[in-house]
Amino acid sequence: MPGRPSGKTIRGDGHLFGVFRKKEKTAESSQKTGAAWRRTLGGLFGRGGLDDEFWEALEEALIVSDVGAQTATTLVDQLKREAASRGLKDPASVRDALRDAMVEVLDAARDGDPLPSGTPTVLLVVGVNGAGKTTSIAKVTRAAVADGRKVMLAAADTFRAGAIEQIKIWGDRLGVPVIAQQAGSDPGAVAFDAMNAARSRGFDFVIIDTAGRLQTRHNLMEELKKIRSVVSREAGDYEQRVLLVIDGNTGQNGLSQARLFTDAVHCDGIMLTKLDSTARGGIALAISGELKIPVWFIGTGESAEDISEFDPAAFADALLPEPEPAA
Repeated sequence: MPGRPSGKTIRGDGHLFGVFRKKEKTAESSQKTGAAWRRTLGGLFGRGGLDDEFWEALEEALIVSDVGAQTATTLVDQLKREAASRGLKDPASVRDALRDAMVEVLDAARDGDPLPSGTPTVLLVVGVNGAGKTTSIAKVTRAAVADGRKVMLAAADTFRAGAIEQIKIWGDRLGVPVIAQQAGSDPGAVAFDAMNAARSRGFDFVIIDTAGRLQTRHNLMEELKKIRSVVSREAGDYEQRVLLVIDGNTGQNGLSQARLFTDAVHCDGIMLTKLDSTARGGIALAISGELKIPVWFIGTGESAEDISEFDPAAFADALLPEPEPAA
């Protein structure tokens, strides 16, 4: 549609994510969410007028679609003002305005490169068990290696011996070194060793795994804060980023996770996994709208190459496509 925002790019020249920036991947991965949205919202846009009943029904439908109450209210209030200022008269015209507003919400916190090229970077990866954190680390590692980055992994999830072994296996597969200690050791010490090893050996990209921090376990969140503190102290000239991995199937629980992890370590961006297998992708809007944390990447499958930059405009188009022309 002419004039509709296309979404900010988070890619710069030579940017790591140029390896997998594929707009079509966002559209393909959002098909189940789009189908759910069409079932929930489709009938609203065929109504006859913009009365109070329509606006109430639209807000309720957005909440049911995992957008979250706060973001849904903000969107509907914005649409009401726009309808009044632009003289919109029917729900069909609101569909396009809603699509534009969704892109604006998703774009709000996207500014610059998540992992800037030409700058040494340390990426702390956090998330609850089962979200796909280890696989996400493998995907980012593969893309970074393909982009010519010199990557080192750190197995700071020392609570589970299996987690350490998983990172080592991926390190072997992808040809990158892994800094690790014995299970039960201090995860902060692993982060310390990794930063010093990377600096002395000339690695420009360090990815640090952490335990699956259950947000209700206060002691574990405190431990995560300590790891972040160690990284900040030892980073030197390395840019620091925190990536939160969220399973798209979690719906509104994902918003709770994002809020609590951000309170602990200030998350910079989201990796949304399993978007292709869920109808609950509206959580991307809830997180961006309430917490101003951008969705950086989506998982598009199980393999290490199945990762894509998240495209807000393609996502909005998938959820609110143009209606089929009348026969």
